[in-house]
Amino acid sequence: MSNPFDDKNANFLVLVNQEGQYSLWPSFIAVPAGWDVALNATDRPACSAFIEAHWRDMRPRSLAAASGG
Repeated sequence: MSNPFDDKNANFLVLVNQEGQYSLWPSFIAVPAGWDVALNATDRPACSAFIEAHWRDMRPRSLAAASGG
């Protein structure tokens, strides 16, 4: 079985957790606990563009807040 994360033709979701971290996620796999859908199922390039536009600070929110950022 091939890795669903490597399928360039599949539809993906963009997920976000409480720490403001984003993840590309295959649309046919259940969303894991602790993650919410930030962008509904679409193609990989659209998901990647969404993540690039919205995830500006790679630090978890709790770390950014603790360091004054």
